[in-house]
Amino acid sequence: METKLKVELLQHTPEPEKIIAAAAKLCYSKSGIDKIMDDLTDEKVGKFLNILMDMGHASPIEHVSFTFGIEGVSRSLTHQLVRHRVASYSQKSQRYVTESQFEYIIPPQIAQDAQAKALYIQAMENDQKIYDEIAAILKEKRYKEYLAAGDREKTAMGKAEKTAIEDARYVLPNGCETKIIATMNARELIHFFNHRCCQRAQWEIRELATEMLKLVKKTAPIIFKKCGPNCINGPCPEGAMTCGKISEVREKYNNL
Repeated sequence: METKLKVELLQHTPEPEKIIAAAAKLCYSKSGIDKIMDDLTDEKVGKFLNILMDMGHASPIEHVSFTFGIEGVSRSLTHQLVRHRVASYSQKSQRYVTESQFEYIIPPQIAQDAQAKALYIQAMENDQKIYDEIAAILKEKRYKEYLAAGDREKTAMGKAEKTAIEDARYVLPNGCETKIIATMNARELIHFFNHRCCQRAQWEIRELATEMLKLVKKTAPIIFKKCGPNCINGPCPEGAMTCGKISEVREKYNNL
């Protein structure tokens, strides 16, 4: 069954831009901790943060974090996502959750070609069938083994199912849908957007990054106002590998 991307900003540091302003203020002020939040009006926070971001003083923005709930994405995407290591992740387990009638992602190029799409769906259905068959075979075999070893029926059944699906999952495809919760601080998010909003990033993670950027811009518009791929704030860093669409990309992210 095909599924679609869904992203929610589940939680974030309260008043993120005010916290960043306070942290930066401490670096340049004689104010004590008990007074560091005093007089930080919206106007002062805005003025201070605009200067801070233009200076490139990035360490204060590490003090705020954002937690996203993500579903309708492929295992292929999460393999790329977790390479961003300054972050925390919790992902749906295929060892503990049975993938009965798993959902899957269809890449746009495949979806646009009737023949390719039909073959792709056939492959997904075959994977499901084989997964179910292997899981059933292993479950029955191991259930009997656990009973013979002296386990009670309920215990034997639970252990047999868990060990069966953790091995049967090896036949599941990269296109299999998964769910993940990701937490990043603001500095890592900017780095993430620089790389994953780029046209050279794969379409799926680029779509995810763009949706995440939309959400954080609503919460911390000053911090993320110039965010997107590297080329929106300077020349394209990709050299001969450039997409050649810098004007279109800048317009897209400057008006996001």
